[in-house]
Amino acid sequence: MSSTDARKSQLLSLKLRAIVREHLGLSSDADLTPDVFARGAAVVHDSAAWVLVEEGTDRGLGPALLWAIKAGHARLHVLASSSTGMMARRAAYFDFDISVWHVSERSLLPAVAEPFPDPVAPLPEHVEFVELIRAGGATPNIEHGVVTGEVTGLEVCRAVTDPHTGEVRLEVGMGAHDREAFALLHGGRPTLEALSDVVSSVREHRRPGALAHPFNRIAPERGLRARVIAEPGLIGAVSLEVCDPPVPRTNVLDTVPCVARGLDDAGRPLVVVFTSGADPDIVPFALDARAFVDFVHATKSDLVIAMPDSHMTPTNRAAMALATVPVRFSPVTPS
Repeated sequence: MSSTDARKSQLLSLKLRAIVREHLGLSSDADLTPDVFARGAAVVHDSAAWVLVEEGTDRGLGPALLWAIKAGHARLHVLASSSTGMMARRAAYFDFDISVWHVSERSLLPAVAEPFPDPVAPLPEHVEFVELIRAGGATPNIEHGVVTGEVTGLEVCRAVTDPHTGEVRLEVGMGAHDREAFALLHGGRPTLEALSDVVSSVREHRRPGALAHPFNRIAPERGLRARVIAEPGLIGAVSLEVCDPPVPRTNVLDTVPCVARGLDDAGRPLVVVFTSGADPDIVPFALDARAFVDFVHATKSDLVIAMPDSHMTPTNRAAMALATVPVRFSPVTPS
């Protein structure tokens, strides 16, 4: 840990102790035992853990819960200054004593579970690009109303409406900056021709056995989803399709779980959540995804977490065992 990080950690620890001391009405810090929590700070008081999530609050419940499980605490208080409504909603999915608090200066307010957002339908004029996306060799995808085209999970184009002119167009590229750069360099090329060239280049690097390349390092979890949708039997399903995650993805370069829904081999509704890497928030995210899909589609689904076996940690398995609904882990090897 650098001196800057160490100083930040000390300041967060002091902040947390001051908040907890004032909230509990303690006269001193004598009964507060500081501990290390990588995303913020932690203290223990009277067998209860108080964890301040300072970084990545939108996916902060999982790391706090895994920390408490590993430390052997039976009661967990999670504190944050943002995303507390979502964390409170996700905390209810566990048979574990979790309280979520919203930090307002030096005061703690009980967090209220945030309801799911209403489903967002894509604009009809954006949906009209689906056939063009398919003709260019990409797979059309719609999540939270956003129409995109993917090559084995990697976004290569997106339907947009110009905020200034109102022009509707299909932009080629990965992410807003890449699409803008592509338009500046190739603005005169027909969209179908440009898209086909990009699809061909990306597919070469996203194929099984391809050498390491930025194109196959981005969105590994979505590549995993594309593979399992093509071969649903890998996780005991007979059919799967892309569906909305509980919260929209904000950056195509971010590694965040993605979701599919379908039917298992017994005909039961199934929600599958895909991730890559040792994701400490995958269990709360997956439980939230299942609840969101069932909310939108009025179903009652079984839940599967699909990821490489080497990335499933013992503490994530312990979190799965604490879920109020069954969660099945299905190991899938990346192609």
